[in-house]
Amino acid sequence: MITGIYRESYKFFHKRVAWFAPEIIVFLMMAMGLSEGHTQPQLLIMTGFGSSEGILLTLIIVASSIFSMEFQNHAILTILYKAPGKWHVYLAKLIVTFGYNVALHLLALLVTFGLSLTPIIKPVDWSAVYQHGQPLIINLIATTGVDVLTSSLIIGFIFLTSCLINSNAVVVTLNIAVVFMGAFISYNFLLQNQRLASVFRWNPFNMVNLTKQYYNASMVQSTYLNNVQLTLGTIAYSFVLLIAGYLIFRKKRF
Repeated sequence: MITGIYRESYKFFHKRVAWFAPEIIVFLMMAMGLSEGHTQPQLLIMTGFGSSEGILLTLIIVASSIFSMEFQNHAILTILYKAPGKWHVYLAKLIVTFGYNVALHLLALLVTFGLSLTPIIKPVDWSAVYQHGQPLIINLIATTGVDVLTSSLIIGFIFLTSCLINSNAVVVTLNIAVVFMGAFISYNFLLQNQRLASVFRWNPFNMVNLTKQYYNASMVQSTYLNNVQLTLGTIAYSFVLLIAGYLIFRKKRF
């Protein structure tokens, strides 16, 4: 397993996009700081300068090729030949992708602290109580942790679609649609079918709202789930999607 993780890490971090894509996150964070830095500084800090969407976009761009490109060029055959089993390959890719996810969030934390010292944002008191009865710095750390769960759900979508579809372009497009349109589709469906909300509020697209609802409590009116329910749903769907992706990968013929 260690050898498999090393090989996947070597391939993953030798992709130029894995190093260039995080620049998207920094750029978007700076843009948020310039637009909201003097009007909502505390909210901006809590959300990590709105880094969530940039992280999700980066994950989709970088991680979507982890299977599909190897399916396209048949490199997966060599990888499977050297591995003890398919589950070793799948788990190694998952560990590397999750590690990249955590690294992106740590980067966002560091950039947040750095940008808070610049003139683009109004000075804030990090120890002042803001939301959830917690100091602002705890709000930031908690939001980061919550977003790790949300992005893990997206990793589940990425792994499932990558094992189903061999085209990298299709996988990227599909997962971008899930991130940026899934929550909107879920909102409109629940709005038009309020009698069915008790059941359909548990749809996977609704779980993408977890991070946003954590720092915007009013969203509970559109998700019909509280933070704990969204968290449990996100964790459950993450496991379901990853297991489904593995089952497809195990049965896939190359």
